[in-house]
Amino acid sequence: MPHREPPDTAVPASQAMNIAALIDYQMGSIVSRTLIDKKTGTVTLFAFDEGQGLSEHTAPFDAFVHLIDGTAEITISGKSITVKGGELVIMPANEPHALRALEKFKMILIMIRQ
Repeated sequence: MPHREPPDTAVPASQAMNIAALIDYQMGSIVSRTLIDKKTGTVTLFAFDEGQGLSEHTAPFDAFVHLIDGTAEITISGKSITVKGGELVIMPANEPHALRALEKFKMILIMIRQ
């Protein structure tokens, strides 16, 4: 499961953009692009190819996940949720969670540090 981040992650400010067009799918991979990285939190765009995923882990902060397109299975503390494009899920801090692409999907991950 290769994970690659494009070298040029800068996103221009004060300009309208199509979020889905900021990242491309890569066969057999998960691709990420950091849109904002501040002391107070991060906004990261991801593209998961079908069958790819992130194994169970925890994070010290709540995570806001918004699917742009596709379908994902998100498991939080053992409870599986099917999430489709346009839907969102809050993953609570310190609870184990995992993601898996039921079909390729793109998502925005927002983490606000406390």
